[in-house]
Amino acid sequence: MEMLKVGDKAPHFEAIDQHEKTIKLSDFAGKKLVVFFYPKASTPGCTVEACNLRDNYQTFLAQNYEVVGVSADSVKRQANFANKQELPFSLLADEDKKVIEAFGVWGPKKFMGKEYDGIHRTTFIIDENGIIEEVIAKVKTKEHTAQILK
Repeated sequence: MEMLKVGDKAPHFEAIDQHEKTIKLSDFAGKKLVVFFYPKASTPGCTVEACNLRDNYQTFLAQNYEVVGVSADSVKRQANFANKQELPFSLLADEDKKVIEAFGVWGPKKFMGKEYDGIHRTTFIIDENGIIEEVIAKVKTKEHTAQILK
């Protein structure tokens, strides 16, 4: 499936977060939503990215944004990641990759000469009406908030 683009309607999604709570797109109606897809909880790059968003979370809330992270990790792994890093936002455990595939961020990747399928680190900014306002495909983990709130 092709990655969603600016102007596309965000797909309806529903998944369980680290607190075993069902989170869906409609929960965020009337707010802007930052949905960041990351390859694996508790890995170095994903930790830097999540902590950058955590450290700026109050700024997001002040500007009417909510933040949701998504990976194919289990609820337990997401919970461990969120607890260890004190992450204040939901991390969706998308083990069946329904949300990941709906946004089109699953596909071939290369790492150290090996090719494999995985999650492309990508962030979508969805406006108050559920339309994708921005897609950040070249995520800078250390300065991700600045990329989003530029």
